[in-house]
Amino acid sequence: MRDRLLAVTPGCPVVRRRDADHRRARRWGLAVAAVVGVLALAGCGDGQAVTANEPLVVAGASDLMPAFTVLGEGFEADTGERVVFNFGSSGQLAQQLIEGAPMDVYAAANVSFVEQVLDAGVGDPDTQTTYAFGHLVIWSPDDAWGDWRSLEDLAADHDVGVVAIANPEHAPYGLAAKQAIETAGVWDTLEPRLVFGESVADAHRFAATGNADVAIVALSLALASDESGDGQWMLLGEDLHEPLQQDLIVTAEDPDRAELAGRFVDHVNSEEGRQVMRRFGLLLPGEETTGGLAP
Repeated sequence: MRDRLLAVTPGCPVVRRRDADHRRARRWGLAVAAVVGVLALAGCGDGQAVTANEPLVVAGASDLMPAFTVLGEGFEADTGERVVFNFGSSGQLAQQLIEGAPMDVYAAANVSFVEQVLDAGVGDPDTQTTYAFGHLVIWSPDDAWGDWRSLEDLAADHDVGVVAIANPEHAPYGLAAKQAIETAGVWDTLEPRLVFGESVADAHRFAATGNADVAIVALSLALASDESGDGQWMLLGEDLHEPLQQDLIVTAEDPDRAELAGRFVDHVNSEEGRQVMRRFGLLLPGEETTGGLAP
C-alpha cells in the first residue's frame, strides 16, 4: 500500500479512517504477547550466556512493540534468523542487563538508560545509535474521548477521573508525561487522578481496557491503535517535555551473536526499516510520520 503523509499539529485531535488497510497491524498485539511470553523466561538475569544457535534477543522499550514486531518479521524473512523481543520500561530493562540478563540488542526510549548500561560495562559503545525521537499524545477509547485540545482542557474536564501514565521513575514516556503536566501548570489538578503503569504500554492498556479514562502515552501506540480501529488521540507539543532521544546498542558478548545483532540494527536503519519506524511515528530529524491516516 502506498503510504500517505500525516502532518499533525499539536493540539489538533486526529480522526481515523477505517478502511481495509488498517487491518494490516491487528496482528502486532498477538505477536507481542507471544514474544513477551518467551522472554519472561529467557530474560531473568541469571547471567547465563545465550548460545549461538538460540534466537536473537532484542530488549526494547515498550513503545517499540508495534514497529519492532513488524521489523522482526521482516528480519526473519530476509535472514532466516529468529528474533524474540523483551519489551518493557527502559529503566527495568537496563537493570536486567546490568544484572547479567542475556540480551543481544538494547533499544531504550531515552539515551540516558543506554549510557547507564554502558557505564556499567555492558554493551559496545561503538554501536550506539540514535534511532528515533519520541512523541507524546493524549489517548482514549472512542467512547471516552472528550475532544481535548490541551492538557489544560483535560485537567478541567471533571468527567475524567483516572489518567494513566507510565511510571516516571523508570519509564521515559512516564517522565515526559509528568514533565508535560508540570509545564502546562496542571500537576496539582491531575496528580490525584494519576495511575502509573510499569511501562508506557501498560498505561495505554489501562485506558484501552477501561481501567483509566485516558492515557498520556507514546505516539507509536496511538498509531498502532489507529490501525486496529481503536481510540482517538491528540499530539502534545515537544516543548512541554525534555526530548525523548531514543538510542540503541549491541549488548551481545559472543562475536557471532554480536555480528547478527549488528545486522538487526542495520535492518532497523535501512530504508525498509525507516519506513516501518515512520509508520509508527518513531522519527529522526527531518522525517514525518507515514501511515494510512488522514489528519
